[in-house]
Amino acid sequence: MYELLIGLRYTRAQPREGAANRFISFISLISMLGLALGVAALIVVLSVMNGFQKELRERILGVVSHVQISSESGELTDWSKVVQGAARHPRVKAAAPYVQAQGMLSYDGQVRGMMVRGILPEVEDSVADIGRHMRSGKLAQLVPGEFGIVLGSELARALRATTGDKVTLLAPQGLVTPAAILPRVKQFRVVGIFEVGMFEFDSGLALVHMSDAQKLYRMDDRVTGVRLKVDDLFAAPRIGRELLRFLDTDAWVSDWTRSHANFFRAVEIEKRMMFLILLLIVAVAAFNIVSTLVMAVTDKRADIAILRTLGASPKSIMAIFMVQGTLIGSVGLAAGIAGGVALALNIDVVVPALENVLGLKFLSRDVYYISDLPSDLHWSDVGTIGVVSFVLTLLATLYPSWRASRTQPAEALRYE
Repeated sequence: MYELLIGLRYTRAQPREGAANRFISFISLISMLGLALGVAALIVVLSVMNGFQKELRERILGVVSHVQISSESGELTDWSKVVQGAARHPRVKAAAPYVQAQGMLSYDGQVRGMMVRGILPEVEDSVADIGRHMRSGKLAQLVPGEFGIVLGSELARALRATTGDKVTLLAPQGLVTPAAILPRVKQFRVVGIFEVGMFEFDSGLALVHMSDAQKLYRMDDRVTGVRLKVDDLFAAPRIGRELLRFLDTDAWVSDWTRSHANFFRAVEIEKRMMFLILLLIVAVAAFNIVSTLVMAVTDKRADIAILRTLGASPKSIMAIFMVQGTLIGSVGLAAGIAGGVALALNIDVVVPALENVLGLKFLSRDVYYISDLPSDLHWSDVGTIGVVSFVLTLLATLYPSWRASRTQPAEALRYE
């Protein structure tokens, strides 16, 4: 295929050729580098956004279970049957009852509203990861009847409370008297402080033993619901629908995608918009090939005319310059994919090295909850970027190649 051989020869300057050819080769090199940088930036940015999305999902699921079973009235009367029924599903790994209600904490003149969650410490670690995020104390220190409480780090900081302090919990379910409705008040001793890295939970969640919560909120043996952990968090919506067949009572089943649907939808939309914005950089770099090929066509008009007089068809002329443009794009695309993948896989090494060299911290621990730049490379994203970039490169070669195929030999050789 002489078209391929000539296209490859036109891509690089020969030592005997003039300054114009060397300049075209230099422009080709710049086009390759621009495309490589654009593709690498797109891969790295999407990997970092995937990393942030994964990190936030893990932190949210450290507090929020995969699937929750509750009732329309807000209380489950026979939660043990619900646990047994849910356990019959082959994909349910663990189940734990809980009590959840609103309350208000008071200590040292500070008052904060928050959500009280009553848990069973011995089974809580099977459905949530709060136990791994304890800054002080342990969940096992929540003993029934001793009225211990575990606070979120931001909530404890707002109250200026530390481990061992006694805080006052006010429950909205009060005592009705002829004078007024008096809130139920109970003192709890702080036995631990957790920090999961999400302000919503660190500033507005307190954990107590389930029996203490039942006594405080007068729920007897009833609970708010049952929390489940499944073997695949992405299959939680489907498993939640299937659970209805295993339950002998009317229940309301929800999953983590519903409880934080707006948050995850916003992150996904942001990721798509970043992909489109960064794709414009790749498009600009790809269409730099147009200017390279236009200059090459102008410089090679005599060669095109000679090839036409020797019997080359317009399709062959078009193929020559498409080979040249495609080669430029392919080399840049390959370099960009290799560089982007290497950087995305080693960003945990590259970023600290840059921070040491520059003497600054990109994500300060005092400001951001996620102080390390995460990265989660998805090969499907790499494939999509590669295909889209190659298509843009191929489209960029069409017009200059078509103009080259329209060159008339007589006009091109008139002044030669």
